[in-house]
Amino acid sequence: METGIVMAILAFAMGGVLKGAIGAGTPVIAVPILSLYYGVPFAVTVFALPAVLSNLLQLWQFRRDLLPARFIWPMGLGAGVGAGLGTVILVSLPAQILMISVAGATLAYVGFRLARPDWQLGYDLAARVVLPVSVLAGIMQGAAGISAPISLTFISALRLERAAFIGTISAFFLAMSLVQLPALWGVGLLTGEKLLYSLGLCIPLFAAMPLGGWLARFIPPAMFERIVMALLVLIAARLLWAAFHG
Repeated sequence: METGIVMAILAFAMGGVLKGAIGAGTPVIAVPILSLYYGVPFAVTVFALPAVLSNLLQLWQFRRDLLPARFIWPMGLGAGVGAGLGTVILVSLPAQILMISVAGATLAYVGFRLARPDWQLGYDLAARVVLPVSVLAGIMQGAAGISAPISLTFISALRLERAAFIGTISAFFLAMSLVQLPALWGVGLLTGEKLLYSLGLCIPLFAAMPLGGWLARFIPPAMFERIVMALLVLIAARLLWAAFHG
């Protein structure tokens, strides 16, 4: 079996464990690894369908724990608008710039989490800035496939309980993905073949999510985060190497 396919399966499985454990993190694992072997446009495109399905599942599971509608609706609107704009950027930029963007977004996320692990954002302020923040996150998701430097940092800073966090971040990601998926089809990046790849990669993702949920009962979230941070630094470094020496 081709190395890239094996790595894609492993990436989605690892992302599924993380998704099941903390409700987020699949794209920061899957997109950089896929980008290494197949390029950023392919990675972003193939990840779009699994993103819709996995976040729809978790949103349904945690629907009773969502933040108020006056927060959720502007968040979803901004995320969707941003994802559409980001998709236009995706088809306009050279491959090298896209790879550097993914690596930069990944390192920005790691850097902020390490520098400000206890940063907290009050709900009232978050509600006032949720629309522009969501637009920026959506642009990053559409253009590079990774919105974590903004989306995860923003929602994490609210210091929500696990159920509320998973439900809210799933709504965030789902809003971006629901716009991104047809937008990718509209610009010609999403084809029937790539749709089949997407469906196939849903298998390791969904198979690993229950394992992540089970492990979350025994392993502190901080330990998961340390492992992910180390992986992300290695992946980002490899992306930068490929961008400048590939």
